[in-house]
Amino acid sequence: MYSSARLVDLQYAAAWRVVRMLPERIARAAFRSGADVAVRRNGAGVRQLRANLARAAPGVGSERLVRDGMRSYARYWCETFRLSASDAARIVAATTVTNAGPFDEALDAGRGLIIALSHSGNWDAAGVWLIETLRRRGLDPAFTTVAQRLKPASVFRRFIAHREALGFELVAAEDGAYRALLARLRRGGVVCVLADRDVLGTGLDVTLFGEPARLPSGPARLAAFTGATLLPTRLGFAPNGWTIAFAEPVPVPGPADVGKATQALADALGTLVAGDPSGWHVLQPLWTADHR
Repeated sequence: MYSSARLVDLQYAAAWRVVRMLPERIARAAFRSGADVAVRRNGAGVRQLRANLARAAPGVGSERLVRDGMRSYARYWCETFRLSASDAARIVAATTVTNAGPFDEALDAGRGLIIALSHSGNWDAAGVWLIETLRRRGLDPAFTTVAQRLKPASVFRRFIAHREALGFELVAAEDGAYRALLARLRRGGVVCVLADRDVLGTGLDVTLFGEPARLPSGPARLAAFTGATLLPTRLGFAPNGWTIAFAEPVPVPGPADVGKATQALADALGTLVAGDPSGWHVLQPLWTADHR
């Protein structure tokens, strides 16, 4: 008999192997159907997604939005299991970028860039886009990001190996991630951080979509101590590709401004998410009221 951890590991291993072998049309249809089944079952994650989207897009048809949100999340997983570094040219060609000016200016300045992301779209595909874009500009084609530790450990190792094969530098949150991010920024490089969820429980109080929440202070602290550009960013899906939307940079003059900057980041991410709420797939509690 296999342990539950071993069974989970085998399921992920099979997914990586089988999904890559399937024709893309069939793989997408299967994951889309799986998303619809999950919505009908209405488990805890789907119920929380419904509550989250009700704040992000009040007045929008709830059930259709939840269905589209779960389909977006399923598409992320389908693409992740199929993705490889050899897809770089195709991903760049199929990615539409909005408001690229702040991104270009930050790279030209060479003082470091913090791409602060919402849980939207496909960050693996976006990472491949970023590496290829840096390479084409003659810059260091690498960036550093934080890996949330998963259980079982074997699955965590699979995700680390997968993303390292794509060219990412990953550091687990509890393994000196902050120091690694600082080091990359002080070399004038790029880091990517998910900024719309306080995973570690050490965030700052903010208002998000009009309600109290807590968001991580790390992005603003990194900007304060390095002078790097803090750039709120939303990833998304197009029918046959991907989208990246950059907001205007959040100013962080110094350490005393971290709280104000974290609120400004919350406001910017809220605006970005509201522009494409169905692509925001957060199935965990974000707001203070949901943690009670």
